[in-house]
Amino acid sequence: MPVPLAPYPTPPPPVPFTPPSNGGQSQIVCSGCRNLLLYPAGATSVCCAVCNAVTSVPPQGTEMAQLVCAGCHTLLMYIRGATSVQCSCCHTINLAMEANQVAHVNCGNCRMLLMYQYGARSVKCAVCNFVTSAGATGSTPDQKFSNC
Repeated sequence: MPVPLAPYPTPPPPVPFTPPSNGGQSQIVCSGCRNLLLYPAGATSVCCAVCNAVTSVPPQGTEMAQLVCAGCHTLLMYIRGATSVQCSCCHTINLAMEANQVAHVNCGNCRMLLMYQYGARSVKCAVCNFVTSAGATGSTPDQKFSNC
């Protein structure tokens, strides 16, 4: 004879996440070892306890932007409006362009989405090395040039 099974009790509803109160602290990435540092509001610089590097704190209200380093692919944070950013890991100098200074086109060979500076006549794909017209001369984005 089968034994009747009782249903499992309904679990309590999940408690919504509330971030802990940090008492007026902010976060910044260490310029030396890339660890996340906490610092009190109003501080102008932070000394890392791991590598002893001193990281400057941008003034409150400063708009920040991000880019991926072309040399080591580390995510870099910088003050919006900067024209170049040097990576603290590999020391590559990266060109920092605002969103309104760049355009996009698909590679004429592999269809990878490419980003280029406005005014450029062509762009070379880093994946397949194909050169695609950027459309500055009135041509279509699919027009192809010979491989370089």
